[in-house]
Parts: sequence; structure tokens; C-alpha cells
Amino acid sequence: MNLAIVGSGYVGLVTGACFAEVGHRVICVDNDLKKVHQLQDGNIPIYEPGLEEIVKRNVAAGRLSFTASIGDAVEASKVIFIAVPTPPQPDGSVDLSFVEGVAREIAIHIKEYRIVVDKSTVPVKTGEKVAQTINRYNPGAPIDVVSNPEFLREGSAVEDLMKPDRIVVGVSSERAVGPMKEIYEPFKVPIMITDLNSAELIKHASNSFLALKISYINAVAAVCEASGANVERVADGMGADKRIGRDFLNAGVGYGGSCFPKDLSAFIRISEELGYNFRLLKEVEAINRDQKERFLKKVRESLWVLRHKKIGVLGLAFKGNTDDVRSSVAIAIVQQLIAEGAEVRAYDPKAMEKAQPLVPEAKMTERAEDVADGADALLLLTEWNEFKSLPWAAIKKRMLSPLLFDGRNLLDPAAIRALGFNYTGIGR
Repeated sequence: MNLAIVGSGYVGLVTGACFAEVGHRVICVDNDLKKVHQLQDGNIPIYEPGLEEIVKRNVAAGRLSFTASIGDAVEASKVIFIAVPTPPQPDGSVDLSFVEGVAREIAIHIKEYRIVVDKSTVPVKTGEKVAQTINRYNPGAPIDVVSNPEFLREGSAVEDLMKPDRIVVGVSSERAVGPMKEIYEPFKVPIMITDLNSAELIKHASNSFLALKISYINAVAAVCEASGANVERVADGMGADKRIGRDFLNAGVGYGGSCFPKDLSAFIRISEELGYNFRLLKEVEAINRDQKERFLKKVRESLWVLRHKKIGVLGLAFKGNTDDVRSSVAIAIVQQLIAEGAEVRAYDPKAMEKAQPLVPEAKMTERAEDVADGADALLLLTEWNEFKSLPWAAIKKRMLSPLLFDGRNLLDPAAIRALGFNYTGIGR
């Protein structure tokens, strides 16, 4: 089938590439001409494992192309996916101006039946607004609007799309069901057909629940620290219950990224607008904020005063296997360290270029080991697997003081302490 993806960010580019991989002809649209030319030249502007190979393979096969023209994409494609940013606003609501602008531009170019799909994470009732917008600028346009939320995890987005748990398709007309099933038939996965509003709520409810699990285990970690228990053993015991599951029960410095903070705030705001005070989710946000402060308190208690202290930081991305630093807790911690007068040397395998403008005072190093030179303490803030196998004995020798704060519980405490480190984890 001929498909268009409007927006070539994390969601749009991965979606378009994977659709092409299973045989669809896909046009990815972006209003950033520099990015379009970059993609046309085979250069991928984001780091996502496996994505570059899929893009290059399908561009070479003629199934994937890039353009800045929505008009050309609408004319050539039966189904148009909207995958543009929906950034948070100061009050927690979502900025839908990009979605509205794309809907308006799509409307101008529709001449025959098209399916317009909301792929961006949007508040409930957005699909209705998209339909109204298209009909306002093209009265009687032959369209169906569909909600098809994405459930991609940065760092494993290609695998998530190629082998999804489920596909959710929200429709207001049975006419759109057949084409949507045809798009996803190659993925061999159950397709859940719902109404528009339910599909939109599924995404916010899902991400908010996962954030809740993270904040819950971080709260349990505080109790573990106070009682001498080990949060990992507690999480293992909880996760063995099939009603709970072990995923998202890893204690750390808190969740970040472009999805959880934004989606949680949006769901709280949406609920308030509908007349419900979602106090539970407000507490999830509060616990997440507190977790960063609890971690910094441990650092302050060990170093007493942060001013003029040399602190090495391992990890800047909000999670491993991505270069995304949006709402990264690691970045927030580094910013606070610098604000308190610390000298920070930092390393991340993929995120340093994007992180540097956010923490210009921090010195980026070429190798992970270099952050240890003369350091009063080391902070491990992103769960990159390669950090497990660093030459820790040699790193200790380069430090002024062997203080190691593991904000992701990535390392083996016994092994690290055997090397002479003063190790502090989360709830261990």
C-alpha cells in the first residue's frame, strides 16, 4: 500500500522505515529541508539501533523516500500518518499546533478518499478535532480519521514496531478498518479495533501506568534503604507474580525522556478538564521529582560542599541505547551540580553532541575512563551496558576519592566494593 508519514522524528522515521521493510511504499515528509536532504543522502539524524540499516536498504529498494511536500505525499498515498511533535506546555497540557497545522495542510490537497491517522501521542478527542479541521478547510472531504497510537521504546523502537505486543486502531467508520488491517497484516499481531476516543486514551493510560510502576519501586527503594533491605530482591519477588511482572520495576534516579513526563502531565490535565482530579498520578510525578533530589542529597552528604569538587558523570541520555536527552534526569542532575559550583566531566556513548548545549559548562571526554581524572566522585546516570565492563580498577586509580554513586543500579556492588570503591546505589 502507498503510505505517507508526516514528521520524520523518532516515531515517524522508525514507523516509515519499518512499514517499507514489510513491503509498503512509504513517503516520509518533513518541513525541515536540511533533515530531508540529510535523509535523502542516507544520513540518519537520530541514533536508534538497527534503524540506519533499514532506512538505507529500503531507500535503495525504492520503497522509502523523503520529501518536504505534503501535497505530493497526499496525492500519492491512500493513508497519511500524522507523526509530528506534541510538546508539553507550562500548564501540563499538550501543544497541538503542529497536528492542527498538518491537518489543515492535508485538507488543502485531498481530492479523493484518504485515511488520516493520528500516530502522534495526543489527548482524547483530538481525532474529532482533526476531522473537524479537515472539513473546515475542505468541506465534504472524503476522509476517515483514525487513531493508531505508537508504543515504541527508544533504544528498541525498531524491534517494538516489527514485533509489537498489539496494534490499537481507533475508528469512527468501518470503512477504515480494512485498509488499516492490510497495513499491519505483515506484522502478524492481534489488532484491537476500538472507537477513536478509547484508542487515544489507551496510550496515555499505558504510559502513565508504566511511570507509576517506576515511581512505586523508587518509593519502595527509599523504604529498603531505611530498613536495610535490597530493592532488587524485593522487585524480583514482586515481579515473579504474573499479575505484576518484573518490567519497569528497576529503581533508579527517576524516569525521563520525551514520553513519560509529557504523557503523565497531559493525562492529569486531560482528566481535570473532564472533571476528575487524578491525585494518584500527581503523586507519581512528585515521587519522580523527589528521586532526583534524594540522589543529590546522597552526593552532598558524602562530599559536604559541591563547590569546586570535580565530579565525573557517566551517561547523559535519558536511558541507554538512545541519544535522546529530552527531559533526561541525568542532564537535570548535571545542571544542578554545575549550579552548585561543581566541575563536571561527562561521557555518553551517543548523546554528548545533543547534551552539550544543555550543559555547556560540562567538559565532554572522548573516553568513559577520562571522567575519573582527579574526580572527587563518579556518578553513573544512564544504564549503558558498556559501563559494566569498564576498567574499574584503573578508573579508581585515576580518582582523587573512590566515591561511586550508581544511579541505575547497573554495577555489582560486591565486585565494585572489592576494588576499593565506596559504592552507593539505589535501595541496595
